[in-house]
Amino acid sequence: MSEKYKFIDPAGAYFTTTTVVGWVDLFTRLELKHLIVESLKYCQREKGLVMHAWCLMPSHLHFIVSTQGDSLSNIFRDFKKYTAKRIIEELRMNHESRRGWILDLFGEVRDGLKRITYNKVWQDGNHPILLYDKKITAQKLNYIHNNPVVDGIVSAPEDYLYSSARDYCFGVKGILDLELLDLW
Repeated sequence: MSEKYKFIDPAGAYFTTTTVVGWVDLFTRLELKHLIVESLKYCQREKGLVMHAWCLMPSHLHFIVSTQGDSLSNIFRDFKKYTAKRIIEELRMNHESRRGWILDLFGEVRDGLKRITYNKVWQDGNHPILLYDKKITAQKLNYIHNNPVVDGIVSAPEDYLYSSARDYCFGVKGILDLELLDLW
């Protein structure tokens, strides 16, 4: 079995991405953005997740994370399982114009997977990359913060609320508690 994309160093910091099935732009809705933020806060408070950097894009999340508690594999497994159930509940309750085809897609992906009893929201895996030196870490940090700029959401990284760019650019506390990386 490949060790290439696994959390192999329990003390390490990792760049990782969590992506919605079909790259559906779920996180254009404020209530779903808040659901993700609150779930991450819970993982920080209750599971020992240490956030170093993050960015919530419309269809995926980028992180630089480590842990002082549960393993990162367990944290991400629980995060994805909980948020999947809550996202499905939100979609069913709200008047999302795309609700029908989104739920159909998530249901189709689930079909045939015995381990999943609810609609599948997240792609398998997190593609973790161990950050073993400052150069690679700085490159991933810049990538995360520039993602909303490249996507045309904002013109400057620090203008994006659902990211840690403000914490790094201005030293202003953003939405999530962070342990900032010392790269310089």
